[in-house]
Order: sequence, then C-alpha cells, then structure tokens
Amino acid sequence: MIMRFRRAWERSGFRLDSPMFFYELVKWFFIVVFLMAMTNILGLDQVTEFLRTVVYYLPNVIVAAVVLLIGILVAKFLEDVVRASVKAAGLVSANFLGALTKWAIFIFTLLIALNQLKVAEDIIRIVIIGVVAAGSIALGLAFGMGGVKHAESMIGDLRKRIEE
Repeated sequence: MIMRFRRAWERSGFRLDSPMFFYELVKWFFIVVFLMAMTNILGLDQVTEFLRTVVYYLPNVIVAAVVLLIGILVAKFLEDVVRASVKAAGLVSANFLGALTKWAIFIFTLLIALNQLKVAEDIIRIVIIGVVAAGSIALGLAFGMGGVKHAESMIGDLRKRIEE
C-alpha cells in the first residue's frame, strides 16, 4: 500500500524523500525554539508567546496530516475491495458502491483531521448531527411510506387472529 502511494506521489512530479523531510522538520523546529529563546531574552513577550503557540500547534498538524494520509490509503484500498466483492457477488453498480465507500471514508477522514486541527469544532459537530438526523428521517419516511400496505395487511391478519 505504501509503495502505491510512493508511485502516485512520484508521478505527480514530487520526489518522496523521507530523510530530507524529517531533516527540514527538525531544522525548523530548532530555528523556532531558538527564536523563542532570543525573543524571550530581548523581552518580546508577545512574540515569544506567539512562537510558543506555533510550536505547541505543530504536533496537531503532523497528526492531522498522518490521519489524512492513512485515510486516503484506506479509502482507496476499501474502494477496490468493495468493487471486487460486489462484482464477485454478481451484483450491479460495483463502481457506484466503490466510489460511495471511498467518498464516505474521505469525508470522515477530513472531518477527523479538521477536528484534530481544532477548526470549527462546533460547526463540524452540528453538521454531523444534521446529516445523521436527515438520514434517519429520510430512512424512516422511505420505509414508512413504502410499507403502508404491508403494515395494513399485517395489522389485518393480526385482527383476524385476535377475533378468532
């Protein structure tokens, strides 16, 4: 799975160089830490506090990036699994179900990453609750409206049994 990601990354024109990435990450971390020490010595308290919040926020960014990366890999893998399973079962719309699986995982991964970054947590929570409520209402209406005749026949059969 990682090799597939590496090939896709390199096809986009970028070279995936993990040691260089970590080198740059550590280098900039030390630069910011020394900037914090320097601004603290100079008495620039507001700049020091800003740099401190930047340093404390970096782990959230790294975790969000890892979550997005893993989510994309899992989404692609599960899309292929669902597509192959539906085709093997002889059912129709394998491409649709595979794409639906992929996009559902993409969306949830994006929501998890945004939550990790602490971006509009309340709005994201409200949107998720709204989507779940709308889906539940739609499902209830669909079964309620579509099952009226079946429910009437079941109630009629139940009445006949009770009367007998």
